[in-house]
Amino acid sequence: MADAGATSANDGTRMKLVTYPDREALFLGLANVIAAELTAAVRLNGKASFSVPGGTTPGPVFDTLSGVELPWEQIAVFLNDERWVGEDSPRSNTRMLRERLLRGPAHRARLVPLYAPAAAPEDMLAALSDGLEPYLPISVLLLGMGADMHTASLFPGADLLAQALAADAPVLMALRADTAGEPRITLTARVLQDAMNIHILITGAEKRAAVLRAQDMPPELAPVRAVLDNATVHWAE
Repeated sequence: MADAGATSANDGTRMKLVTYPDREALFLGLANVIAAELTAAVRLNGKASFSVPGGTTPGPVFDTLSGVELPWEQIAVFLNDERWVGEDSPRSNTRMLRERLLRGPAHRARLVPLYAPAAAPEDMLAALSDGLEPYLPISVLLLGMGADMHTASLFPGADLLAQALAADAPVLMALRADTAGEPRITLTARVLQDAMNIHILITGAEKRAAVLRAQDMPPELAPVRAVLDNATVHWAE
């Protein structure tokens, strides 16, 4: 364990829950785990891929990783999902990624895009999927989770959720949901499940209760359930 204060337990399934004494320990400990796994993947395969969430929660993890001397030239970075907005929008996950992770030593990593200028995500699905294929399966996957138990842009009630959860789903899909705001483009459950190392970052009592509840729910109602069995959940209050 990267942080001596962290404790781990299994809760009902193969999901591993790691609890940290505070958020600072969580962000540092998780960054250390990810750095070690990326380094190991490069040593083993000569390359690695790192798929990351958007939003504000992972920002401190990215801040730490951006300053770590890793073999970034051999690491491809891409988002789990993206809002269909340009980088000039404050809601762009790609913009956040450039500001928080792809700076310092980490600026040498290859950014694989999940957005291209077009009216709708469906217009670019084929091209963006082709760009991702060489970097699959994912070496290290970091996910977030909402209190509604969505992960990536796999939202409960999304228009094409059943297809995105299917075993034969394509690499990328465009989804729309009332709670999602803009149209989204997202990695499908199949791609997330195939990752070599899966981590889920959550904070607060509400999300801890949600992820434990998700273990006994179908993915159609709790999409994070699709990846829980082989995931390590990192949590602090």
